[in-house]
Amino acid sequence: MAGVSTIKRGDSRFYVDPDDGSIKVPGVTSVGSMLPKDYLMYWSAKEAAEAAVTNWDIVSELVKRDPAGATDYLKNAHRRKSRAASDLGSAAHDYFERLARGERVLDRSVHIDVKPHVRWFREFLQEVQPEFLYLEETVWSDTHKYAGSFDAIAKIDGETVILDWKTSKSIYDSVALQLSAYRYADRIILAETGESVPMPEIVGGGALHIRPEGWALHPVQCDEAVFATFQHLRGVFDWEKDGKKGVIGKPIASGGEFVTGTQRRAA
Repeated sequence: MAGVSTIKRGDSRFYVDPDDGSIKVPGVTSVGSMLPKDYLMYWSAKEAAEAAVTNWDIVSELVKRDPAGATDYLKNAHRRKSRAASDLGSAAHDYFERLARGERVLDRSVHIDVKPHVRWFREFLQEVQPEFLYLEETVWSDTHKYAGSFDAIAKIDGETVILDWKTSKSIYDSVALQLSAYRYADRIILAETGESVPMPEIVGGGALHIRPEGWALHPVQCDEAVFATFQHLRGVFDWEKDGKKGVIGKPIASGGEFVTGTQRRAA
């Protein structure tokens, strides 16, 4: 396989140009993370509070022996929850890809937590009859300097659409930004050969939401207006990573015993 490699820098993922390793561009998901997500702050606080209440006997003993450890346990509660959801989502995505490629998947080999998702994906394939053109490939934008990996491009009722599989509890509107970025990329880099092919003409997007209790295919607006917003976030990404460095210079005048935050931290 000649897939596109990625690297992590801080909290961001960068894709490495397979033809020129010196060229690295941010991933679609990392650019999308520039979007404010206030709900995550409240959700993480809720998870910490629930962990304290549910495991109060354990936490109270831990506080006596290791207060710092108790703090770490509670502040990382949301990460444990999201990691478990991410693991389930990754396992489900693997089965979705195999089924979409027409591979045989034996139910007895599927983990019990993912069996409902596999069942509903099979039903989606039977009901909608998508004709898959590309699965789990990488897009690259030479124009706007980003890359990303999409789930599927398929023909449904004769129209070419880009699809994203979602196993999370809810579908967030940021999926529109994500799909627009894939849609308006310049090319697809095929994992099998490393060859680049032009993006096909895509008429729209969809999010396939699969939960243990059922499935639903949602149309997603991912047109040029949505893509324009993604481009703004691309600019914000550059600002956060490099642009804001050095914008505040050293004092050219001062008085009293003023001490900067940097000086306090150094002390």
